[in-house]
Amino acid sequence: MKKVAIVGAGALGSVYAGLMADAGHEVHAVTLWSDHVEAMRRAGLRVSGFSGDRTVAVHASTGTDGIGVCDLVVIATKAYDVEAAAKATLPLLGPETVVQTIQNGLGSAERVAPVVGADRLAVGVVGGFGAALAAPGHVHHQGMEMVRFGAYAGLPAERLDASAEVWRSAGFTVALFTDLDRMVWEKLLVNVAFSATCALSGRTIGEVLTDAHLWPVASGCAAEAAAVAAARGIDLRVGDPVEHVRRIGSAIAGARPSLLLDHLAGRRSEIEVINGSIPREAAKVGAPAPVNATVTALVLAAEESFTG
Repeated sequence: MKKVAIVGAGALGSVYAGLMADAGHEVHAVTLWSDHVEAMRRAGLRVSGFSGDRTVAVHASTGTDGIGVCDLVVIATKAYDVEAAAKATLPLLGPETVVQTIQNGLGSAERVAPVVGADRLAVGVVGGFGAALAAPGHVHHQGMEMVRFGAYAGLPAERLDASAEVWRSAGFTVALFTDLDRMVWEKLLVNVAFSATCALSGRTIGEVLTDAHLWPVASGCAAEAAAVAAARGIDLRVGDPVEHVRRIGSAIAGARPSLLLDHLAGRRSEIEVINGSIPREAAKVGAPAPVNATVTALVLAAEESFTG
């Protein structure tokens, strides 16, 4: 049994917490959503969907005070909250603690490493979950397609594998990577395809896939990202990038990406590090990215009306 803290127990973080607790680990779920904390304390955390349906006991809190040193700390917050979350993890870190940061888009690891130490940091990407909080204390997910990790800088291979074993013991299929650019960009292809298109249209992933107006936009976003990756010399191994996105999306057709869920709740999204990252990276290699630039601008314009 390992002691694990999930800092950022939103939809995906709650799936991690629930399945790890179900495997017998001591899990601390940290989220600022007090109703979620209260529900988990009162009745446990229910995880339903692809992995089955169970309710498990977790240690839920709105902060990290009193948790103590952990074997594994997973930072699963939104990208714009990673620095604050990383600082909150400092009381949880001992000499052997591994920190895994799992966010959408680009740039989070570079912000976490100076806080927690690059030599204890693993970068993670996950995909194909289609997770959403059905109610306080209840998370539902559509699948469990990928969980991938790689050492950021200096994390010994044996400690990376030991941290991955926590996930494996909870039923996750984990792949370890040495090429972090490849790992991150293969996931980014899927994110850029569906994040903005679903948010702007209010449609599920499956509805975007079958819509004659939306799919060209989604596939155009992915094709631009693949072209930028190629220009940067990143060795994507997904075959045809548009068919890769179609395959991943088809497996979770009923899912609503986190960016759509943010818009439905009137919350700021992670558009800047997802679709918004493609024009920035494209400019570095002299490549165009007009589709991603356009959908990013439309999402940001929509968010100007949000009060949260």
